[in-house]
Amino acid sequence: MSASAPSIRPRRSVLYMPASRAGALEKAKSLAADALIFDLEDAVAPDAKDVARAQACAAAASGEYGKREIVIRANSLGTPWGYADLAAIATSGAHAALIPKVESAAMLAQAAQVLAEAGAPADMALWAMVETPIAMLQIQDIARAPRLACLVMGTSDLAKDLKAAHTPDRLPFITGLGLCLLAARAYGLAILDGVHLNLGDDAEFLAHCVQGRDLGFDGKTLIHPKQVDPANATFGPTEAAVEDARRIIAAHAEAEANGQGVVLLDGRLIENLHVVGAHRTVALAEAIADLMAA
Repeated sequence: MSASAPSIRPRRSVLYMPASRAGALEKAKSLAADALIFDLEDAVAPDAKDVARAQACAAAASGEYGKREIVIRANSLGTPWGYADLAAIATSGAHAALIPKVESAAMLAQAAQVLAEAGAPADMALWAMVETPIAMLQIQDIARAPRLACLVMGTSDLAKDLKAAHTPDRLPFITGLGLCLLAARAYGLAILDGVHLNLGDDAEFLAHCVQGRDLGFDGKTLIHPKQVDPANATFGPTEAAVEDARRIIAAHAEAEANGQGVVLLDGRLIENLHVVGAHRTVALAEAIADLMAA
């Protein structure tokens, strides 16, 4: 990684895997997703919650997923399983606990307290599912919560609560997406776009990936392995983009050495803000290469 670039973790593709299905957890070892979410919540029936918790924590502790980021989605603390989920996640070796239906900073503070009391390491992060109208309105306070590292859009639940349609252009979600993006960038958080439920429409999925990338999302949450490669290709920098970023860095460095703050490159005015973006592009490409080599 470039010395001047910040540490960046790839989250182009973040795949939900139902933790009650041992076969799914095993398959996940061979998938090219940047991160995996072992799900104890929506994808797991009530009578399978205990098995799912045990399997998810065992998988997280196994060390068999290479350098992929491992996240376990707990049930809400308002359910019969939430406290046991977080207590188990705390010492599972997972990188983060994903908290569903977050509507206040207090909910995350409570989750952080449960993790701490259960012996979670200081570097175990919280991820927050933001999926309700209240969450959209409270997102600034939510984004300041301790341990929080990532916001995850829950557009399916948001559509239900808004009584909105899943349109091809996703216009009904734009206000919520924009508010959460603003909060994530203001407070230095990662942010992931919501899932695409129509598995039969690959073209629409790709269009939504492009839209999410262009809006500023770091990656997309996924519900099927076939979505991994398109998400990786869309949210990752191309070889041409990386080469251009390196040229921007070199050209600006040369200009600075000559006492100039800006430089023209291929007719483009390059200044410090472009160099910051270029360093991020190079750092992301190097982090992806390191992840894929594992």
